[in-house]
Amino acid sequence: MNYQLDFTPVIDGLPSLLLGCLGTFLLAISGMLLAILIGIGGVMLRDSPIKPLRWLVIGFVEIIRNTPFLVQIFFIFFALPLAGIRLDPTPTAIIALGINGGAYAIEIIRGGVRSIPAGQKEAGLALGLHKAQVFRFIVLKPALRAIYPSLTSQFVLLTLSTSIASAISAYELTSVSQLIESESFRSFEVYFTVTVFYLVISWVMMRLFGLFSSRYFNYPVK
Repeated sequence: MNYQLDFTPVIDGLPSLLLGCLGTFLLAISGMLLAILIGIGGVMLRDSPIKPLRWLVIGFVEIIRNTPFLVQIFFIFFALPLAGIRLDPTPTAIIALGINGGAYAIEIIRGGVRSIPAGQKEAGLALGLHKAQVFRFIVLKPALRAIYPSLTSQFVLLTLSTSIASAISAYELTSVSQLIESESFRSFEVYFTVTVFYLVISWVMMRLFGLFSSRYFNYPVK
């Protein structure tokens, strides 16, 4: 092989790649926030005394967890316009990431909630707390602390899944790299660089999750 490495197109496109990294971060954080809201709301509905609500959550989780993320994002972007719902690529990507991550978050958070002894909930009610206060102060925080490693691992996977949003031309790292590669035909150089960027993004996300854990989930030592 006489292939000569040439990173000139990558260097020239570095500002665009860095902006693509920023786009990936924004998609990931927005998707995570939506996923957490869906996860917590889904857990509350999953344990509702109203059976149709429980069935709705169960059906949602099963459908999302057993279909490819690419199909889900295509459905939102290409199928919903037939029902009069048209979204730009970036909102579509955020909603798809939130829905996908939320389905997994429901099961992870629910496992943490079920690990809380019933006696703690009863003690909270005995102290005069409302059910919402018991869930927030006695159940949710200890549960999140218990399942935090699993939840953050899932969110790192969700961050890497932002690359699939390039299929609908959402602005993120993979879509930028595809544009540079199509103009320069330097596939190895471009995707080698992008691989390094994704490794750095994953490391940064894990560091941020670690800082958040040390700030909010570590109990003070007396």
